[in-house]
Amino acid sequence: MSLQPYRIPVLIVTFCLLWSSAFAAAKAALIDCPPLLLITARFLLAGGLTLIVAAARPGAWHISWRDLGVLVVLGLANNALYLGLNQLAMTTVAAGLAALIASANPVLTAVLASAFLAEPMTWRKAAGLGLGVLGVAIIVQHRIAIGADAPIGITFAVAALTALVAGTILFKRLKPAAGLWIGTGIQNLVAGVAVAPFAFTFESVSDVVPTWRLLWALGFLVLFVSILAYVIWFHLLTLLLGEHVELRDLVGILPITVGIYFVTRLAGPAHRPQRQTVGALPAVLHVPVAPDAPMRDV
Repeated sequence: MSLQPYRIPVLIVTFCLLWSSAFAAAKAALIDCPPLLLITARFLLAGGLTLIVAAARPGAWHISWRDLGVLVVLGLANNALYLGLNQLAMTTVAAGLAALIASANPVLTAVLASAFLAEPMTWRKAAGLGLGVLGVAIIVQHRIAIGADAPIGITFAVAALTALVAGTILFKRLKPAAGLWIGTGIQNLVAGVAVAPFAFTFESVSDVVPTWRLLWALGFLVLFVSILAYVIWFHLLTLLLGEHVELRDLVGILPITVGIYFVTRLAGPAHRPQRQTVGALPAVLHVPVAPDAPMRDV
């Protein structure tokens, strides 16, 4: 029996599982490491490892200057801005809420694709946009009303989503010809270099607490999210350029949605140690960890 018809659904489900689990892993790592230092280490490790893998693949380093420039821009949008803002967001909002906001990526991308990629805006896309925005708005309003999440953190999460959508649109519009491994490696390395100055300026290495929890969380984020999930993501974008995705291809997203609902609505209280504030950030970025943003929301 051929597995080819199930290729896209399997990739979508695998990506969703890896991507959604990254929020829990990042929340765990943030207990022991400031956010910008965390993603700097994550990007540099992932970039270095991915480029080592790419070096072992024949012809992997054949890349034009044009594609190199495109990958630099994508690295800033998809990695540095998206993940940097998300890490800052999760110091004051629940991981489940950050994941929920990020899950609006396909809906917002479909809308912007109609404007920037000349893709048709069907009534299904319009209905999906309306339902997606309504659902996120209801949950966000409720979380703010009960004081569970800080508005500044939600602002960071929405800004992160915007950066990710912009990166997705740019990828589909510019279509870099570089291989998946070399492309993923360059984007991670560029992001690490871009975030490092901010990390070492506004945060202190002395605030990092070396624990097994941090080691395992960072290892998962590097190997399974920054490398594997991103390779799958860009492979999916390449496969789906100009193609129609059947509704059955997206069935795997349903359990992820249900999981996020239970995580954000039904989790019980728990206790976790309070971390210090995010270094000497400017006032707008000086966001202390909320005492009630514990692992219960992961």
